[in-house]
Amino acid sequence: MWFFDALTSGFTRPTDPGHLQWFRIIFGTVLTARFALAFGQGGWDRFTPGSLSTHLAEQRLGPARARLLITAYRPALIIRTAAALALALGLAPRLALLLVLPGAAMELLYLKSPNAIRYTLLTGTCLLLAGDLGQGLHVEHRLSTANTWAQCLLVLITTDIYWNSAWQKLRSPQFRSGLYLAQWIHTYTQVREQLPYRRQYAVPGVVRRHAGNLTDRDVRLWRAVAVAVITAEIALPPALLIPQTMPYAVVAGIGMHAAFTCLKPRQLITFSGLTLGTYVAFAA
Repeated sequence: MWFFDALTSGFTRPTDPGHLQWFRIIFGTVLTARFALAFGQGGWDRFTPGSLSTHLAEQRLGPARARLLITAYRPALIIRTAAALALALGLAPRLALLLVLPGAAMELLYLKSPNAIRYTLLTGTCLLLAGDLGQGLHVEHRLSTANTWAQCLLVLITTDIYWNSAWQKLRSPQFRSGLYLAQWIHTYTQVREQLPYRRQYAVPGVVRRHAGNLTDRDVRLWRAVAVAVITAEIALPPALLIPQTMPYAVVAGIGMHAAFTCLKPRQLITFSGLTLGTYVAFAA
């Protein structure tokens, strides 16, 4: 298996730099979408004078640092979006990446759930460590050690994300029993019409009607879903590394992340898009 060969060789085993070049394109595309969406639903006006966001920033950062954030906020939105697009297109990719990462890190200063940003920064750092990001939309397939270390690191990060997530779910009796998912879907079914941003959720109607009533049958159904998710998160990393099982693992991963994204499309577009994008790094 190429991954263990690379580890034992001290990362001197040649790999195909095209895998990381593909991930650079995917990374830039996903971040372009995320940053573009950040302009909408009040994002552009987040720090207007007298707003709650401005008040919270002043409380959290202090007046001086909050003023610095507020002043830089709108220019940063524009610069990071343009840089993410340049990264996807392969226009000065390393410089673009150096602009994208601080632009993404800025969200750590005001978002309540920054996990997707942390994952963005981790995977982006892997790209930064790559020796050959390519140019333009051309992907070069050859053998080289330029990206071996970065590719292995990307595989390790995604494996850790999956296995840590599975461990957290295993430790939660409410998730394992299916009750958490059943309650989430039931609550969403009851309040969906009152949600201010209904388009942020995309739970299919057939799921709401047939699995959103919090009956014993619904809980048993969601228990089976919970077991399937935990099993998939444990099995996916090794399955992605084995050439014979990789196609099946990719299909399973796409299905799992599609289901996740239906729960919270806007919040999970970054995590799901980047995680699926890292699958190219698992290929030999």
